[in-house]
Amino acid sequence: MSHIKEEDARPAGFRILDLFAGPGGLDVAADVLGHRVTGIEWDKGACATRSAAGMDTFHGDVRQYRAAFFPHAQVLTGGPPCQTFTVAGHGAGRRALDEVVQYIRRLHHAVRPQSNQDWNQIFRTWRKISEELRLRELEAREVKAEKRTLEDRRAVKRKAMKSRLEELGNSQDEIKSFLKKLKAPQSLEFRDSELKDTLEEFSGLNDQLDKLRDRLEELGDERTGLVLQPLWWVIERSRRPGSEPYEAVILEQVPAVMPVWREYIKVLASLGYHTGTQLMHTEAFGVPQTRRRAVLMARLDRTAHLNRVELRPGDFPEVPERHQRYQPGSRPAPRSKAGNAADTLPLETSGESADEPTKDPWVSMERSLGSARKIAERLEPELELPARPAFTVISNYGTGGDPEARGRRDHDAPSATITGKVSRNRLVRKGTDENLDRFSFAEAGVLQTFPVAYPWDGNDVSQQIGNAVPPRLALHVLRHVLGPELSGKEAKARLEQDAEKLERWKPGPPVQPGGHRELKGHPLTGR
Repeated sequence: MSHIKEEDARPAGFRILDLFAGPGGLDVAADVLGHRVTGIEWDKGACATRSAAGMDTFHGDVRQYRAAFFPHAQVLTGGPPCQTFTVAGHGAGRRALDEVVQYIRRLHHAVRPQSNQDWNQIFRTWRKISEELRLRELEAREVKAEKRTLEDRRAVKRKAMKSRLEELGNSQDEIKSFLKKLKAPQSLEFRDSELKDTLEEFSGLNDQLDKLRDRLEELGDERTGLVLQPLWWVIERSRRPGSEPYEAVILEQVPAVMPVWREYIKVLASLGYHTGTQLMHTEAFGVPQTRRRAVLMARLDRTAHLNRVELRPGDFPEVPERHQRYQPGSRPAPRSKAGNAADTLPLETSGESADEPTKDPWVSMERSLGSARKIAERLEPELELPARPAFTVISNYGTGGDPEARGRRDHDAPSATITGKVSRNRLVRKGTDENLDRFSFAEAGVLQTFPVAYPWDGNDVSQQIGNAVPPRLALHVLRHVLGPELSGKEAKARLEQDAEKLERWKPGPPVQPGGHRELKGHPLTGR
């Protein structure tokens, strides 16, 4: 296995450990910036892509590893898989969110300087939480197995009722109508004793399944424990005797996870980190796509850490937006001063400095794909990105709660959020119903701001692309958290240079993912 070598000749940068690394969205951005990244990823398809891209990877569940295994990692990043933590109503999402928040608060109490707990006491708190989650996961597996058995039995009863209706001479339309009504079987009545008995058994199985579903909602799933992993890795490196804390922490996920990040930063502030959260609109950072991501950023204050000083959560500055936000149906506006609330104000009264950069217009699908096509013609001619006419993308999803009302975006606008269903989106010639070829993996990756030469591989590539961190967004965050402080114009110029490097990035030699046996001799392990 050819993991990254100590003699790497690239510019000096940080050694980054990326949990739940996916196909490499953050990793390729870090590579452009001169950092060295090692990812941990369980999905075989994502590992295949990472391997083809030359990304250093350990394959497996993050819980099979520990922070102590990688003492030379200086920065921790990741996007833990999370439930949809719905804050509205009182459903499973709300309960899952409340549960995770309570676990984080227990850890916060253990690590706060005022608690005066040593490492053994902190570790015992984590062991109790881990054991609670393990027992819940085991019970959930048993409940799921029982649920599958009941579903199989219910399917047999449904088939028996269908056969009996056919024997009694019912038409196919009548049978179809009856089967639809099985969603509320208590509303059905039959004179036929065989049908009546089977229906009663079917209804009983439905009641049992409802109880099992309720129990599964109470138990949650393994993602509850996974979302706590990055926090525990930070705590272990900060409080375990003989360990060095991470210099920085960067985490990202869907907007619904923001309440979790807000609890996270309270713990990190207790450990001596300057922290911040930000809901980032990707098109405001040059991504040709409207997408929102909840990002957590933290940078170590070594003096505060050594003296056990608890900092104020949320004191880390936000990443400045470099592009305008997109409004549906709008056209790109002329460049405006970044941060200017009223573009019509005279410069001398706007409160801006002459050194403050202007905001660029958002980037359209047409512009992004056109740029990638030109790069492919020079560097990767075998990719053959098509020169598309003016087109409209018709989403696989409904809008406004209507599954039939498919969302639409024209070529001269940013894409809607790229999801794992991107390959199902239809493309038609603008103003017509003439079908065009759907986006290739290379094109979908470009809309996610991966380099056109990114070597997608493995199973379910569409899902890999949809789940990935947009590398262009990662460039902004990594440079903001890890890079030197620069003036507005200098920062913008550097980001433009980085973006050009990202577009032209090409993979190095393939790197096979490793496991526990490959920990020995790895640059991050010190073994």
